Amino acid sequence: MKRKVSLEEISDGRLYERNDMVKAGCGGCEGCSACCHHMGKSVILDPLDLHRLSVGLGMEAARLLEGPVELSVTDGMVLPNLKMDGKEEGCRFLSEEGRCRVHTFRPGLCRLFPLGRYYEGERFWYFLQVHECRKKDRTKVKVSRCLDVPDVPAYEAYISRWHGFLLAVQEILETPEGKEKAKEINVAVLHTFYLTPYEEDREFYPQFYERTAQMETWLKAL
Repeated sequence: MKRKVSLEEISDGRLYERNDMVKAGCGGCEGCSACCHHMGKSVILDPLDLHRLSVGLGMEAARLLEGPVELSVTDGMVLPNLKMDGKEEGCRFLSEEGRCRVHTFRPGLCRLFPLGRYYEGERFWYFLQVHECRKKDRTKVKVSRCLDVPDVPAYEAYISRWHGFLLAVQEILETPEGKEKAKEINVAVLHTFYLTPYEEDREFYPQFYERTAQMETWLKAL
């Protein structure tokens, strides 16, 4: 999601890499679930997010989209996001005690919080969102620990590739031809990356790259 603010307004003015220490440790968010409320449609899911939720919950992606996940338009594209519910607009995965019921396979943006990503070309860095987390006594932790994924370099390469793909699709959608075929393109992206199940006996990343190459070929032929 593109944010129309300057980095100076929302960060501590520093950019971080995976091995840097950053004051983002929230102590397991004990007694706090503020960042799981009133998030609107901002917790956008990438393909790995929905795949992990699907496997972790034993639910097909289509079923998730009928309940805790919804589709909305983000930067001109139709993408899934976590659904907020009730008067408190809480995440559908919160327990009555305010704890995350999918913590071990929670989405990437939830893992990242209170960090964000700053993209420049094909690269990205992390930054600390200084106004987002209510915890005042945060401790220093390594960025890679915040991400909490098995292979951080592979994960970062995937995130960068997905971001680049989305930008390319958005550019197409801004052309006259793209506007005419916007629905067809969005449906193809959703089915290719989200709704078509990934083979569980194969690693996710190779399958993702295969699908990306197929989609890029398809888009060129439009």
